Amino acid sequence: MAAAMSNRKTSLDKSTSSPSKSRVARDHDAPIPPIPSSDWKKSLRTAVLLAALSAAFTVYRRIQSSSAPSTTATAKLPESYALCTAEPGKVYTVEESAANVDCVLVSRDRILGTGSLEDINFTWDAYQNETIKKFYGNEPKAKKQLAVYKTQPGSIVVPGLADAHAHLIEYGFKVQLPLDAAQSLDEILDILEAYIKSHPDIENDSERWIRGMGWDQTRWKGWAGGFPTAQDLASRPVLASRPIALSRVDGHALWVSPRAIELAEAELPGGKWPSDQEIEGGEIVRDHSGGPAGVFVDMAMDLIPTPQHSEEQMEEYALRAFNDALSVGLTSVHDASSMEEGMVDVYRKLADEGKLSIRVYAMASPSTPPEDRLEGFGVGGRLSMTSVKIFTDGALGSWGAALLEPYSDNPSTAGLMRTSEEKLEKLVQQVWDDGWGVNIHCIGDRANKAVLDIFERILTSESADPLKLAQSRRPRIEHAQIMRVEDLKRSGQLGVEAVITSVQPTHATSDMWYAETRLGPDRIKGAYAYQTLLQASPNKVLPLGSDFPVEGINPLLGFYAAVSRLDVHGNSPHSNDGWYASESLTRAQALKGMTLDPAYASFAEADLGSLVTGKKADLVVLSHDIMEVSISEVLKTEVLATIIDGRIAWGGI
Repeated sequence: MAAAMSNRKTSLDKSTSSPSKSRVARDHDAPIPPIPSSDWKKSLRTAVLLAALSAAFTVYRRIQSSSAPSTTATAKLPESYALCTAEPGKVYTVEESAANVDCVLVSRDRILGTGSLEDINFTWDAYQNETIKKFYGNEPKAKKQLAVYKTQPGSIVVPGLADAHAHLIEYGFKVQLPLDAAQSLDEILDILEAYIKSHPDIENDSERWIRGMGWDQTRWKGWAGGFPTAQDLASRPVLASRPIALSRVDGHALWVSPRAIELAEAELPGGKWPSDQEIEGGEIVRDHSGGPAGVFVDMAMDLIPTPQHSEEQMEEYALRAFNDALSVGLTSVHDASSMEEGMVDVYRKLADEGKLSIRVYAMASPSTPPEDRLEGFGVGGRLSMTSVKIFTDGALGSWGAALLEPYSDNPSTAGLMRTSEEKLEKLVQQVWDDGWGVNIHCIGDRANKAVLDIFERILTSESADPLKLAQSRRPRIEHAQIMRVEDLKRSGQLGVEAVITSVQPTHATSDMWYAETRLGPDRIKGAYAYQTLLQASPNKVLPLGSDFPVEGINPLLGFYAAVSRLDVHGNSPHSNDGWYASESLTRAQALKGMTLDPAYASFAEADLGSLVTGKKADLVVLSHDIMEVSISEVLKTEVLATIIDGRIAWGGI
């Protein structure tokens, strides 16, 4: 896909003169001085205006009068260039002081300046003056002309997009056998049969495990409710005798075949299944005889001896995810996989080999030693791992989210805490003391309350200035999906960004068809309350993610869901007005939530998240102006180019 897109015709205007070959070689070899500081620019500005105005104007005129626009996309950019939009003000910087500009000036991997083309030319001329003064004996002929590229009409430029909560390797695994498109049990079985028949090695080996991800019984037409069973998988002869393990779309329940249950039972002490009381943080869904019916929830999933991914498989899955991420404009991903050593080793290897084509902020397992922290690791410094991911509860779709009161549609359960509040607090304190950032999965109101209580005790007991401590450590709640109304505001009152709530807007639009039935009319008021969470944040920070592969990888799906509170067909339980539309975000809030807020949440705001002089040149060119077109047009928007470190990583300009 990337190769095909690199030849896309985008009607872009490139203006430059061609220096001699000797000049190109000499200029490339010479070191480029650092980006001028603001003080330097102020002191030099008057001098340049008086002494170099003529030269700057000459350069400007040459750029303006050069060759006609090219109709072929450029896949490789020079070391320094300017990128301008066809219409003025269509570079969205996510910087309050200059939210909209015409152009971005890039040198190597950094942004050298933003503004109008005249501003860019001035900055470039001043930059060149300093270059030739330091390295070329102040020889005016050593100046390089600036290549100027113009995007196609109607397109915009935004900072590189970030997903604040995702699972890269799991995404690559899921696309091997995706089940989320199925709208019935029969469609699931059809997909499995077709998969087996299209893979002769699997078809000829009945003991080969078949693994997939993505089923969601809440989306099946005519489904009576509850979970599917092992016997459902055995209803097709091709599937009946095979070990099959299928992860629910949220990753918190595993649906297995009778053969998988047999293999698991053979490994149990005495061949006896544990009771519900013996499984902390998990549940076996049982049949009328008390045996496994076929679905294992949360910690009970560990009872099934599914094969682990090999290092080669994980590398393959990761590379597929990187490429797909780039194709939708993602330049940074926070991988919330609570990584064990094997997965971390894969990322380290890819980073060392220069194969990490996106930036990854990895979240480690709580058992990871603090000396294994990674900051700016590998080629280009694109891998960091300075935080851990801790789980508290399960997911709403599998009745595993921990609630303070029983489920409205299943009063027999209030969900699952994967560990007790007491053990959770000890674990959080341990990783906090080890210096890790602490990111905690919380879906239900019981889980969110427990974690807020823990963070509050830590912040107030360890410092006379808990606000300062909180700002330096930036603890996060991942999902913050269902909260008591009083806890929505408490997350911001614990301190300046004391608790960052990292949310996924497409969860709201996926769950909205059953969430109120499951939670009831009162609890739903504290669920998916994104505008309330944003306003409770003193610094107005709300990182947005997708949780892919639970949801789609395209960040514009999240932008659309956050702004509209509608599904992709323009519908919601509240018609086309949007589901609890008062909790929608503005477009500016959503764009910031996909750029600068994730950068802040990963301690990277000095380098990433906005188009500001000195920051990394991570940019995305979008075919439509998502800040102004009708909301339905947002879903038709394509990524024309994804740029990381100033270089085109996908598409072309």
